[in-house]
Amino acid sequence: MTGQRITARALACAAVVVLSVTSGAVAHADDDIESLPAREIADRSRDALLDTRSLHLHSVGDLGEGRSPMTVDLTLDQDGNCVGGIDLGKDEGSVEIVKRGDTVWVKPDSNFWKNQVPVGGTAFEAILAGRYMKGEASDARLRPLVQVCDLEAFHELLSDNADAPGGTLTKGTGTTVDGVRTVPVTTTGDDQELTLYVATEGKPYPVRITVQDHGADAAVDFSGFDRPVPAATPPAEDAVDVGDVLGGTPAPV
Repeated sequence: MTGQRITARALACAAVVVLSVTSGAVAHADDDIESLPAREIADRSRDALLDTRSLHLHSVGDLGEGRSPMTVDLTLDQDGNCVGGIDLGKDEGSVEIVKRGDTVWVKPDSNFWKNQVPVGGTAFEAILAGRYMKGEASDARLRPLVQVCDLEAFHELLSDNADAPGGTLTKGTGTTVDGVRTVPVTTTGDDQELTLYVATEGKPYPVRITVQDHGADAAVDFSGFDRPVPAATPPAEDAVDVGDVLGGTPAPV
């Protein structure tokens, strides 16, 4: 689904700054993060993110390519559990998402079916009648969503790019983001500006990443580190099997 692909793009934007630095910094509890060089601050933030078992991600803004401003709100963990949603903005539609273990539930709203699935969307919406579409994580039609909801896959992406060459990083003046004291680290070039705001107290988690890149203008916030993903799932009467909705046809894209 279109919403699934946009979610993947939001996660990629969130990772851009972290992927641009190399790992290897050794953390010391008595270090003053704000006093460290920009590169080491970014290194430590990346390592802290890799250590998390779960987190909450909230992305707001225009992700470029002529897209409308949108919102992504997800809580996800290393076991592949996930809950949240996507709002495509400007009445383009929204999708609620729940994944628990090997099972996935998605509930697109009326605007999503109308605007994102113009051929057949109305029929799919009528079958669901306000309920979730339920399927297995192994179902190829739901695979893009399953991949997005897996924090372990996100960690692997960071690890695989640990040795990627990084650009010049500049440390800014300490500031507060959502009540958290942070130090910003910025990289610019090629019509892009990416800023990573790193917590200065406790673990040096990334608190916010702002992205301005080839038309993109978005902010991705991280919070809820190591808090469990809510375990509630939709009741049976509120779900319809994906096969009963889509039959043997490929999923709408």
